Parts: sequence; structure tokens; C-alpha cells
Amino acid sequence: MKLLNTYIDHTLLKPTTTKADIIKLCEEAIAHQFFSVCVNSCYIYLAKEHLKNSKVKVCSVIGFPLGSMSTQAKVAEAESALNNGADEIDMVINLGLLKSKDFDAVWKDIEAVKKIMPCNVLKVILETCYLEELEIIKASELAIQSGADFIKTSTGFGTGGATIHNIKLIKSVAKSTVKIKASGGIKDAKTALEYINLGVERLGTSSGIDIVTGKTSNLKY
Repeated sequence: MKLLNTYIDHTLLKPTTTKADIIKLCEEAIAHQFFSVCVNSCYIYLAKEHLKNSKVKVCSVIGFPLGSMSTQAKVAEAESALNNGADEIDMVINLGLLKSKDFDAVWKDIEAVKKIMPCNVLKVILETCYLEELEIIKASELAIQSGADFIKTSTGFGTGGATIHNIKLIKSVAKSTVKIKASGGIKDAKTALEYINLGVERLGTSSGIDIVTGKTSNLKY
């Protein structure tokens, strides 16, 4: 197994996040050699500047956290993020269209974003807390069909985060076709390792330092 720190997208997406918070996030990511920092798109350039002499990548969220904006808006935000230096994109699916069973619209929404970033990693966020089992299965299939590189469980802003059950469900569809990112509510090394042992290849968490130092975060989900 790889070192635990290399699975972590060190995440800070609160609406009240300041420039100083982002600089601190980057310094922490460098110190602990996390895989990336995950930030809102307005802070990509700032993060990129502070990470330019490190191996830490910059991940940005798109259509976050609701996923319900137009495809054109998601594409425009993704283009801007990539132009500002984002290495990876985490986009939220359109949950309303999925629940409407307009599956063509869902996969075209994802495909449109992936089309403009063929050489960059796209993670597709399902927000599993709002989905039934069959919807998780279908959403996973649509993400694969649309060219996603990862299927991600959650935004961290819904009513719940990653669960063992849902990771197993996504894995049953994804197999080795795409990778899985677990996010939401991961606060300690024990939980992180449970997901990794199930085949998860990336962890989205604001508690990365606690995870790699053997503590349990008291951050509220």
C-alpha cells in the first residue's frame, strides 16, 4: 500500500475561507506531502502560486455543491479553473436530472466537462446521501460512460458522507474501470484505511493532518 498521506486531497471549501486560510492549507499540504489541495475555483491561482515548488497538485470543485447549474456554466467554470492552473476537477452531477430519469442529460453534462479536459483528471461527485441504491448504481454507470476518471461519493455539504456500503456499491459497478474517491466524514486513520482496503484510491478530507498523525478530528461534518 502507498503511504497514507499520498491518498489525501487536503480540502477546504467553506464559503468563509480566506486567502490566509488557503495559504495555510497549502503549507500544511507541503509539510505532510498530501496528494493535492482541493479548493474553490476562485482560489486556484493563489494555491498554484504557493505550491509551485512542490509536488502537491491543485484540485478545484465545479458546479459545487448543488450540481444544478447549466452544463454551459459547468463547462465555463471548468475552463476557467484549468486556465488558472487546476490539475484536477471534481464536478457534481445534476441530481435533479438523475432523479427525473433524464439519463441522457446527466451523462451529457459530465461528458461536456470531460471533453474540454482530456488530459486532466475528472472526478464525478454523486452525492450519495440523496440517492437510492439503484440511483447510485445508475449514476456510477453514467459517470463511467461519460469518461470520468474517478467516482466520488460526496461533497461534504450534504446530509451525509461516504459509507462502507456505498463504497462497495460503487466498486461493484466501477470494478477496475474507474477509480473511487471517498469523501465526507473521514476523520481518522482507521476509517481512512477501511476505505483504502476496499479499493478507494483517493480520500477527500479536511482532517488530513489528524489522519496521518493518528488523531481523531473534532471538526463537525
